[in-house]
Amino acid sequence: MIVHLIDGTYELFRHFYGLRRSGASPDQPLGAVARVLHTVLEMIESGATHVGVATDHVIESFRNTLWPGYKTSEGVDPALLAQFHPLEQALEAMGVMVWPMVELEADDALASAAALAARDAGVEKVCIWTPDKDLAQCVVDDRVVQVDRRTRKIRNADAVKDKFGVVPALIPDYLALVGDSADGYPGMPGIGAVTAARLLNRYGPLERFPDDVLSDQRELAILFKQLATLRTDAPVLNEVDQLRWRGPREDFARLAEQLGDARLVARCLRARDGLAVTS
Repeated sequence: MIVHLIDGTYELFRHFYGLRRSGASPDQPLGAVARVLHTVLEMIESGATHVGVATDHVIESFRNTLWPGYKTSEGVDPALLAQFHPLEQALEAMGVMVWPMVELEADDALASAAALAARDAGVEKVCIWTPDKDLAQCVVDDRVVQVDRRTRKIRNADAVKDKFGVVPALIPDYLALVGDSADGYPGMPGIGAVTAARLLNRYGPLERFPDDVLSDQRELAILFKQLATLRTDAPVLNEVDQLRWRGPREDFARLAEQLGDARLVARCLRARDGLAVTS
């Protein structure tokens, strides 16, 4: 089987601003939610059987206590924030496993689910559907890969090395050095992507750097690495079969009506009936 793990926060952002650019009607306040559901259904129609979606139930996490500049919900469009909880409710009603994260982030849930799935001998491949560079640290050879839905590019371990200049295991160290503006930490002054890759390929993880390389910035770099390192111990799954999609709950039709998209119900039922035929 192939396990598909979806960054629900990224998908919601993507569809929200996609609708804004298209001039969608303001009478559809949950339009991005419906678009995400259609996206997940497209995957199921294409043969996905084991699917999980992670969301940031709140934007803030434990990392905000470690670094005051870490990303928050400040500046996020209220119309977008208002769609997070309805998305989680709608996905659950559609029968999809959802992880609404509070203390941890959606990325931590994806990393944890990927780690558990990769240990299962019955899993052929784990696909993490997000372009987020943080998740590159989870890539393992061709077994755990990233998929960029927008470009349809698949990033295995070799592709991670080609893009960033370091192996997946060193991505947290790399981000600590170059920074991550999306997450709100600046990296090390004077160290760009090329220099970061050269240092890491020469010395290995930050903890092995000679004292004179980072000097008085060493502790700060280690802190940034802590921010960039995804947790793989989030209690998201007991076994992979929990991700199997078996169809929607009875209340899905009511939620689809609230979303203003009745097509979701018919499409979902056809997908469920298709599973019954093939099983």
